[in-house]
Amino acid sequence: MNDLLTVKDLTYRKNQKTILKDANLNLSSGKIVALLGENGAGKTTLMRIIAGVAKNYKGEVNLEGTTKEAARKAKLSFTDGLTGFSDSTKIKDVVKFYATIFQDFDENEFDELRKFMKLDNDMKLSQLSRGMREKLIIALTFARKADLYLLDEPFGGIDAMARKKIINSIILWKDEKATILISDHFVNEISSLLDEVVIVKDHTILEHKSADDIRQNHETIEEYYESFYADEDDE
Repeated sequence: MNDLLTVKDLTYRKNQKTILKDANLNLSSGKIVALLGENGAGKTTLMRIIAGVAKNYKGEVNLEGTTKEAARKAKLSFTDGLTGFSDSTKIKDVVKFYATIFQDFDENEFDELRKFMKLDNDMKLSQLSRGMREKLIIALTFARKADLYLLDEPFGGIDAMARKKIINSIILWKDEKATILISDHFVNEISSLLDEVVIVKDHTILEHKSADDIRQNHETIEEYYESFYADEDDE
């Protein structure tokens, strides 16, 4: 099986600080993969590089046979913040922008997701709480028919009940051939969805394992993840 995504010997430095060094990753189609690591480990940087947002890295990022950033952007959907919009922008105007920029953006799909998230099209971004803003970003992300979805800590401000509903619905929102790479602190809440787990530690991708293999040898995926930091806690 050909890999959907290949990251080879990726190194990234910023302000004379090494964020990632010699990171390697291969993802195949149709998977839901957790990207786990402590704050500052480089998870967001890795996603931004894959998405073509962060530049000036060394190494190779190949998505479905292309290494060009513009071509990668057309094949993936990233939960990047709405930083390019003013607070007075209405949700419906954000949707118009997405529909113009992304050929794979489905306005009807967005409308279904918007209703699921209980968002009003006429609401301004300034009226949105953190949780509502995150719901909007998730809806915009999954309204695209992408081959790869990059979800960077998408649930932080969403209340527990709504978060559970969204997590349970994620598998319905993607094509069966699409892959989701999700970075999240709510490991136990997403664990039932997972096919694979990737650990980012010490500036690199330390481990990449099947979720089923982890479940056979550990009580939970969270316990497996925490085992990477057990020795540090004892110091």
